[in-house]
Amino acid sequence: MRSAPIPCAVGLLCCVLVLCSVPLGTSFPVQDEGKPGITFLEEVGRLRVGFNWRNLTCPVCKVLFTILDIALLSDVNEERVARAVGEACIRLHLAEERVCRQITELFRDDFIRALQQSLLWPSEACALLVGMSCGRFDIYAPWNVTLPRIPKPPVTPPTPPKPGAPQSRVLFLTDIHWDQEYAVGSSADCKDPLCCRNESGSPSWRQRAAGFWGSYSKCDLPLRTVKNMLENAARTGPWDWVYWTGDIPAHNIWSQTRKQQLSELTVITRLIHSHLGNLKVYPAIGNHESTPVNSFPPPFVRGNRSSRWLYDTMAEEWAPWLPEQALKTLRHGGFYTVEVQPGLRVVSLNMNFCAKENYWLMVNSTDPANQLQWLIHILQASEEKGERVHIIGHIPPGLCLSSWSWNYYHIINRYEGTVTGQFFGHTHMDEFQMFYDEATMTRAVGVAFIAPSITTYINLNPGYRVYLVDGNYKGSSRFVLDHETYILNLTEANRHPSQHPIFHPDPNPKWTLLYRASEAYGVSSLFPSDWDGLIRTFVQDDRVFQRFWYLSHKGHVSEPCIDACKTTVICFLRSGRYDELEKCDQLEFGGDTAVRKTLC
Repeated sequence: MRSAPIPCAVGLLCCVLVLCSVPLGTSFPVQDEGKPGITFLEEVGRLRVGFNWRNLTCPVCKVLFTILDIALLSDVNEERVARAVGEACIRLHLAEERVCRQITELFRDDFIRALQQSLLWPSEACALLVGMSCGRFDIYAPWNVTLPRIPKPPVTPPTPPKPGAPQSRVLFLTDIHWDQEYAVGSSADCKDPLCCRNESGSPSWRQRAAGFWGSYSKCDLPLRTVKNMLENAARTGPWDWVYWTGDIPAHNIWSQTRKQQLSELTVITRLIHSHLGNLKVYPAIGNHESTPVNSFPPPFVRGNRSSRWLYDTMAEEWAPWLPEQALKTLRHGGFYTVEVQPGLRVVSLNMNFCAKENYWLMVNSTDPANQLQWLIHILQASEEKGERVHIIGHIPPGLCLSSWSWNYYHIINRYEGTVTGQFFGHTHMDEFQMFYDEATMTRAVGVAFIAPSITTYINLNPGYRVYLVDGNYKGSSRFVLDHETYILNLTEANRHPSQHPIFHPDPNPKWTLLYRASEAYGVSSLFPSDWDGLIRTFVQDDRVFQRFWYLSHKGHVSEPCIDACKTTVICFLRSGRYDELEKCDQLEFGGDTAVRKTLC
């Protein structure tokens, strides 16, 4: 934590540059000091999101930030700074002029207030944007949580339940991204970060048009598709309970308001109520719930700039699902714990307190809201009572800030006998990340399931996940035994037989089972050791890996994943801790085969 007079222009432009370049459903932690790594320029260029980062070289970056700082110091005028930042965004062709100006205006006040308690100089901003060769970025200092001085109980490897043992069917929803402005027939190939809207214009002869149920492009979903998904999910039940890990609003982050965010939260929450009835739903907060996006001040920020406007509305809408004690911590910091059934507890974490894009963490990134220390307290109490715990959240821990990710990994290692399920979303893909014992990094101790999105963003079918969990009986492990993914095939849904694909869609499209994990991968159980073994199979048998690649994209992928792509994916799957992404060249999978670091 540092505090000093700050160059606010540096920080504001840095914020806009990052927001106008990072794909809106992903998270990219800062590189550790002293370690070579992929830069923002390379990462964004690889992901082809349509912005021209190559105009920003190291010398240009430093000169630009220095000039803005001098201008600000000579006349402390936020309006002038905001105009200068907007002009820089436009001249660097980071986005269309309208998007540049709106996003600068939206982020200006809150971001400058956060930076007033931090420090970000030109060399640090350019190290973040261009790479460590352009400066140093060490604003996030290492820190450690404190574990109780109680020995870790002996670990008993999980075993499959007896035949006929009860199972729990858990519906998992994530990344809805409802777009109120979705417009059928509009351009699906516009220049903005989000298309298929009235402001996207009409498609040219080379462009695609937005489909009735959704589109394979950088588009989100109309409300009718969300309703159709919930209707289908209700028919596919019955369910024992629901996990829902956030991201309700669309990706139009440059033009959102608090009123709009709260309205969409209310509409979707009540839709889930109406379609799923009296089922218990356990939500987690996504990074898009706030505006500005990713803006989640820790509880020490009070008044109008705090997150109370969001947490209080969540508490009101989610009160039918959560007890008063859970609502209390939800209002405080956006996290909570609830007993799901005797012997099973769920912990919902606010993963925005681990995200680099949350600029409030530049003030102090040390265990924001004491959330991880609170988690340790909950897990220790559950261990003593013999409870099993499921953890839900939005951003996968392997994509968090390095220190936060390291501490979370350490907690999972200590409580591997208690935490039997970890469930996340955010990437929009169907993935997972492994956790290994810290002593040898070879024995699998946990797996974080990353479920596919309901939204199509980007170029995906809509989808949702079903988990089959060891059920409610004495001695149940509460481990995931299998899972299923259901999708809406947009090619079929948007094109009624012998009719125009836009104006004559299927009026009652069918969501179909894409795959069941045990059948797709030929495994009898889905314990951590099984997922570790599956990664080894991916390395040795490319046919199985390509099957995973196809399924990870919810059945809509244009080309196979080979060479550097495959290396990157396997690296990601193994890396439940962020710093492990820096060690891919050391990860061997048997024989002479090693996964080398490329874009991780």
